[in-house]
Amino acid sequence: MAQPSNIDLGGSKQWYESILESIAESSSSSSRLLYVYETAIAGFAAKLSSEQLRSLTKVDGFLSATEDELLTLHTTHSPQFLGLRNGRGLWEAAELNSDVIVGVLDTGIWPEHVSFRDTGMPAVPSRWKGACEGGTNFSSSNCNRKLIGARAFFKGYESVVGKINETTEYRSPRDRQGHGSHTASTAAGNCVKGASLFGLALGSATGMKNTARIAVYKVCWRLGCANSDILAAMDRATLDGVDVLSLSLGGLARPFYTDNIAVASFSAIQRGIFVACSAGNSGPSPSTVSNAAPWIMTVAASYIDRSFPTKVKLGGGQTFEGSSLYSGKPTEQLPLVYRETAGGKGAEYCTAGTLDPKLVNGKIVLCDRGLNGRTDKGQQVKLAGGAAMIMLNTEDQGEETLADAHILPATSVGASAAKAIKQHLNSSDNPTASISFQGTVFGYRAPVMAAFSSRGPSLVDPEVIKPDVTAPGVNILAAWTPVAAPSLLTSDNRSVLFNIISGTSMSCPHISGLAALLKSVHKDWSPAAIKSALMTTSYTVDNRRAPISDISSGFKAATPFAFGSGHVDPEWASNPGLIYDISTVDYLNHLCSLKYNSSQIALFAKTSYTCPRSAHPGDLNYPSFAVLFKSGARNASITHKRTATNVGCPVSRYQVLVDEPDGVSVIVKPRNLVFGKLGEKQSYRVTFVSLGGSSVSSNSSFGSITWFSG
Repeated sequence: MAQPSNIDLGGSKQWYESILESIAESSSSSSRLLYVYETAIAGFAAKLSSEQLRSLTKVDGFLSATEDELLTLHTTHSPQFLGLRNGRGLWEAAELNSDVIVGVLDTGIWPEHVSFRDTGMPAVPSRWKGACEGGTNFSSSNCNRKLIGARAFFKGYESVVGKINETTEYRSPRDRQGHGSHTASTAAGNCVKGASLFGLALGSATGMKNTARIAVYKVCWRLGCANSDILAAMDRATLDGVDVLSLSLGGLARPFYTDNIAVASFSAIQRGIFVACSAGNSGPSPSTVSNAAPWIMTVAASYIDRSFPTKVKLGGGQTFEGSSLYSGKPTEQLPLVYRETAGGKGAEYCTAGTLDPKLVNGKIVLCDRGLNGRTDKGQQVKLAGGAAMIMLNTEDQGEETLADAHILPATSVGASAAKAIKQHLNSSDNPTASISFQGTVFGYRAPVMAAFSSRGPSLVDPEVIKPDVTAPGVNILAAWTPVAAPSLLTSDNRSVLFNIISGTSMSCPHISGLAALLKSVHKDWSPAAIKSALMTTSYTVDNRRAPISDISSGFKAATPFAFGSGHVDPEWASNPGLIYDISTVDYLNHLCSLKYNSSQIALFAKTSYTCPRSAHPGDLNYPSFAVLFKSGARNASITHKRTATNVGCPVSRYQVLVDEPDGVSVIVKPRNLVFGKLGEKQSYRVTFVSLGGSSVSSNSSFGSITWFSG
């Protein structure tokens, strides 16, 4: 049976149904209409056979068909790390009182959670057109003045994997996995004092815009998130009246006209809705970034200055730092076992059935990272009678040690520590180790780029730097569903209100909430203006005044292909001085510069669109520059134009400071911008001249252009 396809053409539901009836008459199998889209695209999702799809392509007005697929899901201290303070700046009462609605596409929500109570909140805004839909263990009464909307989308998912088993999943907006509750509370959850995970990260957990309303659109299920469901949810959210859309999910990079999230988000920004998406968790390999459309805010993930360290002490006296969310007592000095001393083939990965209870009982088992889940390795050790586990990174995995809520004493260690522990194992007649757990520790170097965070340059649109910014995404504490264990293991009977997890899924809602804050302060700002403010005020140095580093390279300096414009600074973003605005026409002209044909551009314009005679990627008024020279080019030049809008002091003067990339001369004209009123626009041109030859594919160099007022 064919996968459901998203077909883009104009018309009403009755028209689509008549088309499906006509193609079904000439086919041996039946078709089924799943969704009719109203804003995201002019089209529908249907379950079709290959034969029916071929017939459909011959219908007058047909533009394209995209096969459905399943995409994947890509805070006590993080607000303080971002510079947000109670009663000050963006968190002043007057700013927080503004009504902003944040729409979250994820695994749903646990509505009874304290993070989503509506105590003291005013009535739901009259402009809200959404609904609270019932389903398994969920009814309209589960919504309130905080959680003002909840819907579930599963027609596409069920057409791929079959009907949802309601004994193991909620066929409703209720969250079974925890991920959706976590992201929703990170963006807009209430301030909850005394939040922690087993006493770790103890403090006040709060969303970035903790007075915002939340609307939940459940699109992700046990095996993934169907493209057609995501498109339907974005379409509905736009009609419902959300102000911000947050999507901590994605797939492989692809041309924008075949990327449903790119197409639907274009419709959203046309209606003034800010869209933030996670960059993906496929780093540190280059060109892995997803959700790279220029109208989307693409968010990378980085560490904050808080960690949950462990100390591993070897029998020879050497000590190494690891990371864990286990909060129990330290182990004694115990024997170490690994590979053949722990079990049979595959025992080094501690997968199911590979460990021998006679060999591991009462001992610390070393497990290589990979093949199965990190907490599952600990589960296998515990099932075999092991006393504790040390999870070892390979050279490729580097020094990134993610903290996990293990069900036995366990820690992860980086590649250098793993190498030393293996040497101790091989050189000692009686190799032993102990693990102690040091709780919550502050003062670490930060921000540092997470190794898992997906990297640029974008394969789809290399003349726009992606990701756009980085935000806290490692070891983030936020709301959790009580029916999902913190380890996500079915054998784990622990129930928690808050959990600590990592991913660009966690950094994305930070940006969504910050966008809601900025929208409260600057109600007339467009999505592009908010994005510009967050990008141009971001910073590229850590808390030790050194360049932001990359854990995947052994703490060498990170590049914009990891962090974009830098780490967000919300207070500074609220008063950026200048912003770079972008219109719908600007984006369409950018698609023209990518050589998209008229049918492909019509998916975004929803009508015929005539491209200008000359469209260049550098003409997009983006808050960053990406310039591609052919390899070995010398004295080649490329000129970009930008237009800045004054949103700072009415009468102001800015002068430019240029830090030239290696091998490139940069000429800015004019070098001074003078403004006489708010909202005034001034343009400048930047000419980049290649002095020796560099290209994005083989070699990249980076610089900066900064406008200072004074």
